[in-house]
Amino acid sequence: MQVYVQGWARGLALAASLVTFTASAVHAQDTLTVSSPDGRNKVGVGTHEGKLYYSLTRDGRSLLLPSMLGFEFKGAPILRDGLRITGSKRSSHDETWTQPWGEIARVRDHHNELRVSVAETAAPARRFDFVVRAFNDGIGFRYEFPAQPGLGDFVISEELTQFNFADDAKAWWIPSNRPRLDRSEMLYSSSPVSVIDSIQTPLTMQTRDGKTFMVIHEANLVDYARMNLAGPRMDSRVLRVALAPWQNGDKVRGHTPFVTPWRTIQLADRAADLSPSVLGLNLNPPTVLADVSWIKPMKYVGIWWGMHINTMTWSSGPKHGATTENTKRYIDFAAANGLGGVLVEGWNVGWDGDWIKNANAFSFTQAYPDYNLPEVARYAREKGVKLIVHNETSGGIVNYERQMEAAYALYHSLGLDAIKSGYVTDTTPEGNSHHSQFMVRHYRKVIETAAKYHIMMDVHEPIHDTGERRTYPNMMSREGARGQEYNAWGGEGGNPPEHETNLYFTRLLAGPMDFTPGIFDLLIERGTGRPRRIEESHPRTTLAKQLALYVVIYSPLQMAADLPENYVGKPAFQFIRDVAVDWETSKTIDGRIGDYVIVARKAKNSDDWFLGAITDEEGRTFNVPLNFLTPGRKYTAEIYADGPGANWATNPLPVSISKRTVDSSTNLSVVLAPGGGQAIRFTPAR
Repeated sequence: MQVYVQGWARGLALAASLVTFTASAVHAQDTLTVSSPDGRNKVGVGTHEGKLYYSLTRDGRSLLLPSMLGFEFKGAPILRDGLRITGSKRSSHDETWTQPWGEIARVRDHHNELRVSVAETAAPARRFDFVVRAFNDGIGFRYEFPAQPGLGDFVISEELTQFNFADDAKAWWIPSNRPRLDRSEMLYSSSPVSVIDSIQTPLTMQTRDGKTFMVIHEANLVDYARMNLAGPRMDSRVLRVALAPWQNGDKVRGHTPFVTPWRTIQLADRAADLSPSVLGLNLNPPTVLADVSWIKPMKYVGIWWGMHINTMTWSSGPKHGATTENTKRYIDFAAANGLGGVLVEGWNVGWDGDWIKNANAFSFTQAYPDYNLPEVARYAREKGVKLIVHNETSGGIVNYERQMEAAYALYHSLGLDAIKSGYVTDTTPEGNSHHSQFMVRHYRKVIETAAKYHIMMDVHEPIHDTGERRTYPNMMSREGARGQEYNAWGGEGGNPPEHETNLYFTRLLAGPMDFTPGIFDLLIERGTGRPRRIEESHPRTTLAKQLALYVVIYSPLQMAADLPENYVGKPAFQFIRDVAVDWETSKTIDGRIGDYVIVARKAKNSDDWFLGAITDEEGRTFNVPLNFLTPGRKYTAEIYADGPGANWATNPLPVSISKRTVDSSTNLSVVLAPGGGQAIRFTPAR
């Protein structure tokens, strides 16, 4: 794969500060340790020559060598030198809590905590706590600053946290410095850590001996800048935190008392053990919502794909998609097929002209003349279908926040309880980074305001997921990676067959993704009358893989993304009708990053299980043990497999649908075509 090359202005300065001493040098002085409950993961915290470091081992093997900690403050001395440990405190915690929705219903939070008190030996005598939590599946650490005379109001210009890898691990990543600074919608590359210069998280790695997978990310991102990672590209194995800036270059503005987000390192022996990931959830506070009964996962269709393939428009005119008549047609289809919602994009004034540049033109209450919002809302209620409102901001945050209360109150009064929002922009009109503290504050304001009006959120062009759905479970899903839309117009001809097998072990470890699967017109003949050529943009999957994605790519809001007419008369559509969107438990049976994934999930409040298997451009055959099924019970397996001769490049449409009786002792042969997949529903036999 291609490795992106772009130097960092601070590369040489950073290289000069890289850790060159051994772990024993730190452990010789003032070192404290904390281990996970199973004893496998161990974090050391110590000082060396007045600097504070941490290190990480697993089963006695070094994963992170001593890695520096600290901050640069604007207009104040650097908080890195002349530090000493003044005290420490230990605690343990073990509880199991229940999610209102998720990949697993019950989550165990079992960790040991070490709180290390640190102070400067000279003026301004600032102090902070460095807090580490060690779990069986990884670690988290953060800084906590109490109120103090030497640190009141402050501006962070750099966070100096480092990750000093013990070996040149293989990494799977997307850049944070190109081609568009504030976008996550790129294809994944792989390379040794030592050649990386600037990347987004989650960053997934495998040690060179193949024994450990590591994922660096963050949790509980509140009133802080999003974390990227930067390296000097000088054959170094050290990455440091790189924060997204305000317009003037400030990274974080705040005052004490203050806590940073958790920096997380998930650990596993196999790639398959990385998912489902709960480390970030366990580092977020419990829900603040007294009533979550109104928060309901669902499947939906929408006036959306037609815009991407140019059979409809967001703007007004003869091809305007969001008309009252067309929306009622979608509502009828959803009601007839047991789908819970209908998304409507392009309903509100502001889409005419260059809507990406005209962010302040959007109204979030005024509809186009051919769209009667109250009437459509009434019709949806009558049919038992939820209407999903679309709010594209184009980054016009001031304009959106000015209208937000009135808009959300209107939606609530009409019985509308779901919004898909969008932020198609590189920076805000004021010049703030898309992932800056300014935007983190905005996203939190949106989630809180939506909760006030009992509105569920699906955010596109978002801040990456850091587990806030535990605190605000109305934050249902988000984009944050290349989704299905790139298969309509992506410059590379669409997402390559390996793309979803990369997403599963990278982006999806952060949380749910609104990928929008379910395209049946794979050659996109609708609208032009001819199939697209192999080099033109279209989904590079088989039809069976589109079905399998409903199980593999988790989201509590799952879209049947194609035009309704493309589902009519298609037996394979039955799987989309049947597949669940909320799960009691999930299990990754097998997987290899960039190659294949096999996942099984049990539907909540049901005895049904679902299995999804996908592959890259290579055809594969697996012998899958069904030992996840309840022993002693027979099941009917409804199998949607790649049909004879199926191939994403030459023959993507064939699907074979069959049934057979299985039980927990069955080993099922799962055959995947190149770029293919398989989707299975297991129901207790009658």
